[in-house]
Amino acid sequence: MTQPTDPAAALRLARRTVLLGTAAALVPRRGHSAAAVTPGVTDTEIKIGNTYPYSGPASAYATIARTEAAYFRMVNDQGGIAGRRINFITYDDAYSPPKTVEMVRRLVEQDEVAMMFNPLGTAPNTAIVKYLNQKGVPSLFISTGADKWADYKEHPWTLMWAPSYRVEARIYAKYLARTQPSAKIGLIYQNDDFGKDYVNGFRDVLGDGFDRQVTIASYEVTDATVDSQLISLRSAGCDTLMTACTPKFAAQTIRRVYDMGWKPFHVLSNVSLSPGSVMLPAGGEKGIGIITSAYLKDPTDPRWDNDAGMNEWRAFMKRWAPEADLLDTGNAFAYGICHTLMTVLRQCNGDFSRETVMRQALSLNETDNPIVLPGMRIATSPTMYRPMRQLQLMRWTGKNWDLFGELIEGAGA
Repeated sequence: MTQPTDPAAALRLARRTVLLGTAAALVPRRGHSAAAVTPGVTDTEIKIGNTYPYSGPASAYATIARTEAAYFRMVNDQGGIAGRRINFITYDDAYSPPKTVEMVRRLVEQDEVAMMFNPLGTAPNTAIVKYLNQKGVPSLFISTGADKWADYKEHPWTLMWAPSYRVEARIYAKYLARTQPSAKIGLIYQNDDFGKDYVNGFRDVLGDGFDRQVTIASYEVTDATVDSQLISLRSAGCDTLMTACTPKFAAQTIRRVYDMGWKPFHVLSNVSLSPGSVMLPAGGEKGIGIITSAYLKDPTDPRWDNDAGMNEWRAFMKRWAPEADLLDTGNAFAYGICHTLMTVLRQCNGDFSRETVMRQALSLNETDNPIVLPGMRIATSPTMYRPMRQLQLMRWTGKNWDLFGELIEGAGA
């Protein structure tokens, strides 16, 4: 029988099955655990699948998955969850959608994972979303902020974590409209759903003035450099630059803009804010004054030196991931997103069926995440698939990011 693609429908079906007296179908055969009803769940184990770019153009993100693996090793060492160890199975997809499809099918059909957790990339997730939703496999807290993931009717088994790119872009556009109303904006973006969300966010705010005020230049993820795009935007007379790029191209952009002697007011997508993998490798002094936004505490910001949550993270890193870079924001991101997953699993109270996992993921009200900014809430509902909807602006000093202003609610952007 085909499994319902709507979690609510799946739950109704399960209740109806019991009421009709077919509970025998849910009772394990002699010698089998009740947990075996759900793929990937036994009395001793929960299998969780993941794909990440350990190679390829987005390999700077691989540190996230490695730190997630370390986190689950810590959980297992502390007794696991409801008496079960987490078997975290992660494969390299090289940021290539066809490879992602291959690896996810392997995870679901051969490894028989109970759920997917934090697969990275807008294009890779786009390639697997239909398959996972048809199979009724939860794909929790995917590493992409494309606004389309908020469409709970289209893909009810897929849930994002970070604020949406489109909302982030609206915040930048409103900030520029308020502080530099006559700016001539150059927008460089990755030519996929990730990059296009920034174009759409600026259009949302600027409306009819977008074509008059903004010059756009796209690049492909397979491009070697973005030099030609930057030269084009400078030649167009742009005095403000919006960089909607992943880390490799963001670091290139920061270096190239500096080396060209071009001095635009520079805004950077927060997917590339990591001091360890972007800002410092690009040359700390070359990015002074760049604006971005945050929802996580920055490991390089002195204001968090004595913060309890960040000290918890540092202690974890020292013991479980000593080889990882403490300046790389991706490692703090990994800790925060794993914390949210564990909140979901604890709420399941030992019932790790896919329907229960998804229902609890849609019943979040997490206010104690040690890595997110103070005052932020991670909250979901059956019709709210944007767990985080707040951001705060910050500026690069040459050594670290410096927060300014207040938390901005994305819904009002």
